[in-house]
Amino acid sequence: MHDPRCCVPNCQVRAYAPAGTQSVCKDHFLNFLTWRRRKGPQMFHKYAGMTMAERDTIATEWLKTIRLDEVPPPAQKA
Repeated sequence: MHDPRCCVPNCQVRAYAPAGTQSVCKDHFLNFLTWRRRKGPQMFHKYAGMTMAERDTIATEWLKTIRLDEVPPPAQKA
């Protein structure tokens, strides 16, 4: 079954976009895009042609760069 939550540890925000075969919230997706951009413009062209297994490797590499204290708290429902 697909988990509708962000794949970043301790992040309980609803999933927004794919990161390999997993999903991330909007804030982490933007962080992922920024991280890929810093890797160089070739990363965007290369990533588009990767298989899901290759994308998982890139997403796992990115997950290692996230500090757990930067994870946003779950949104409070009113």
